[in-house]
Order: sequence, then C-alpha cells, then structure tokens
Amino acid sequence: MYSSRESLQDSSDMVKRVCKIMMSCPKLGLDTELDQNGIRVSPEIAEEVLKRFENAGVLAYVFFDWAGKQRNYEHSVKAYHTMIEALAKIRQYQLMWDLVNAMRSKKMLNIETFCIIMRKYARAKKVEEVVYTFNIMKKYDVPPNVAAFNGLLSALCKSKNVRKAQEIFDNMKGQFVPDSKTYSILLEGWGRAPNLPKAREIYREMVEAGCDPDIVTYGIMVDILCKAGRVDEAVEIVKEMEFSGCRPTSFIYSVLVHTYGIDNRIEDAVDTFLEMESSGVEVDVAVYNALISAFCKVNKFQNAYRVLDEMEGKKVTPNSRTCNIILNSLIGCGETDEALKVFRRMIKICEPDADTYTVMIKMFCDRDELERALKVWKYMKKKRFVPSLHTISALINGLCDKADASRACVLMEEMIENGIRPGRVTFGKLRNLLLKEGREDVLEFLQEKMNLLVKEPLCD
Repeated sequence: MYSSRESLQDSSDMVKRVCKIMMSCPKLGLDTELDQNGIRVSPEIAEEVLKRFENAGVLAYVFFDWAGKQRNYEHSVKAYHTMIEALAKIRQYQLMWDLVNAMRSKKMLNIETFCIIMRKYARAKKVEEVVYTFNIMKKYDVPPNVAAFNGLLSALCKSKNVRKAQEIFDNMKGQFVPDSKTYSILLEGWGRAPNLPKAREIYREMVEAGCDPDIVTYGIMVDILCKAGRVDEAVEIVKEMEFSGCRPTSFIYSVLVHTYGIDNRIEDAVDTFLEMESSGVEVDVAVYNALISAFCKVNKFQNAYRVLDEMEGKKVTPNSRTCNIILNSLIGCGETDEALKVFRRMIKICEPDADTYTVMIKMFCDRDELERALKVWKYMKKKRFVPSLHTISALINGLCDKADASRACVLMEEMIENGIRPGRVTFGKLRNLLLKEGREDVLEFLQEKMNLLVKEPLCD
C-alpha cells in the first residue's frame, strides 16, 4: 500500500512538472525542453497531461507527438481519444484523421473512436461529416453495430438535428435492432426540439416495438414534460414508475426540484427534496445544486448558503456547477462584493472550471477593475488551468475597453498560438483599437497568424 501511494505521488509530481514546462515554454521548443529536463512519461501520465491541455490543442499535440517518440512507449487508446477530441475542438480535422489512421495501423480503433468524431463534427454543425464518419467505419475494419447507430443518432440529436436523426432511423432501423437507448435518444432529441407530440409518438412506438421504458426513458420523459411546463404531468410519470417497480433516481428528483425553482414554486421544490430524502434515495451534488438554484432564483441566498453547510455536514462535495449557480445569481442581482466572497470560499473546497473563471473575469471587467480581473487570470494560470475561448475573450474584451492594446495583443497571440480562433466580436474590438492607435503593422501580424491557423494544417 505504501508503495502504491508513493507511486501515485510520483505520478502527480511528474504531471505537475510537465504541465509547468508546457505552460512556460513556446511550443516550437517544447520537445527540446522536455528532453533537456530528462522527462520520461508513462501512458497514464501522458493521459493526465493531455486531459489538462484539452483546451490547447496545438500544445497538446506537440506533447503527444513528443511522447510518442519515446523509447518503449505506446500511447493508450484513451490518450488517442483525448487528442482526437482536442484537435476536433480547434477544427484540425486532417490531423485528427491522421491519428485515426495511426490507431488503425496499431489495431486500436473501436466504436468509441468514431462516436467521439461524430459528436465533434455534430458540435461543429457538420452534419454531412457526421454521417460520413458512420458510413466509413467498415473501411476501417470497425463494422457499425447498434452502439454506433445510437452514437450517430445521439450526435445528431444533441446538435439539434433531430429531423435528420429521425430520417436516418426510419431508413436504417431494419439494419439494426433498436434498443431502449435508441428510442431514448430520439425521445430526448424531440424533447429538445421542442416537439412534445412527436416525443409522445416515439414513446408509443417504443412500447409497441416491445421495448419497455427503463429508468433512463422515464427520466427523459420527466425532463421533457418539465421543460414543456407540464411539471404536474411529470409527477404522474414518477407515480407510474413507482407503480411499475421502478424507483425514481436522483436525476429525476433534481429535474423536478429545478423545474419548481424556475416556476418560483419554492415550497414544492423543498417538499420534493425532503420527499427524496425520506424515500431513501441518496442525495447527490446534482440535487443539491437544483435546490441551491431554486433558492437563488428567488434571491434567498442565505437559504442557499445553509444548503452548502448541509452538504459539508453530509460529506457531499460541491462542484464548479454549485459555485457557478451562486456566482451568476449574485452578479445578476448586482451583489458583486458578495460574489467575490463566495468565489474565495468556493475555491478552497472545489476546483473552478472555465465558466467560473470567465464569469469572475467578466465581472471585474464590468466593474472597471481590470487589475483584479488580471489577478484571477494569474491565479488560473498558477493552477495550471488552460483557459477556454470564452475566458480569454472576456479578458481581451476587458483590456480593449480600457484601451490596453499591448496586453490584449499578447493574449490574442497566445490564443492563436494555442490553435484557438478568436471570435469575430473579440477580434473586431482589438482591430478597431489598433487602427485607432495607428498600429496597422501589429494588426497585420495578428491577421496573418490567424489566416495561417485557418488555412494550413498545424503539422506544417
């Protein structure tokens, strides 16, 4: 046991060491810097490093490429999948497919590889590419099965292309035997549309096909009905579940609590929460978050803080979502000083996410407290957290509003270097500022770097 703990500590130290080098070294010299520091990584360490840099696809790829050249080292399937996701995020699809081909040569491809790619294409609104990925699986010696079929439908539904998903389902359901998950995916898709009559139709078709609703299906129906403002009907579904011997889950209770909160039915939200506790269903962080959200919706922040205290007493650790609910609500009410207090409290008990940092940076920029926004930025970098597009954009926008073109340009270049394309509004703000200051040369430099990122593959 001691040896195991020691090994875990060694791995953690190595991950921190690698991340520190990656955060401080330009990508062009990263491989040399890693070699000169005598860095040697295991597949597990590589997985952790790649996960931490999933928002910096270029940097992650340089590390991935370097690690793959080490003696007696082979990337794991998980490492390949993380890298594929990171490259897809910055739309480096050619490099992504290069990795797929590398996996094929090593016989490492599986259904999940293609499901990941379908999800990423769908998120980028590339519907034809989603279908292409599914159709090409056979050529990669990975014959599609019902899990792949479900992955295709899920990718389309989650990107608001449920009609396309339904069309494919109707045309191909003879090739696969749809299961309860297949119907649940379509059910959820029509619920998001939103199209309650079509969702009911899919539910009936599912039952007629001999697929009994499971806990997931019931959960989706409750969610759909709640979003359609039919919370009382959703409660009837819960009663139907109990009658059929299917116990409601914490997810179902969290949906009900959250919906009552949105409808300002705070007493019903509390009653549902207490009913869940009395029925013996374990209360998890999602349900607590729903209850906190309900209290925040009616500006009962002291009640929300009491829920936080209860979580601590019951050893349920708050997460970044807990923090973000309270912060967004306080800032929305103009309680920015209180938001800062909550931020300081929460970072001691849970890890902030990109949304947390973004909302705090934006808050300080809106308050015209740029130095404080930069302090949050420095804290984030110190924690080795790689910022998202929205986080960097919030700070660049703040710097532009204060006419601090120099620091805004440094961040913009860093953003482009990490393979992240700035949004039109953010780039436009900086462009106007540079033109106003007569710095056309700097603007041209940034424009060229951005054009290069868009037009040429990173491997060149």
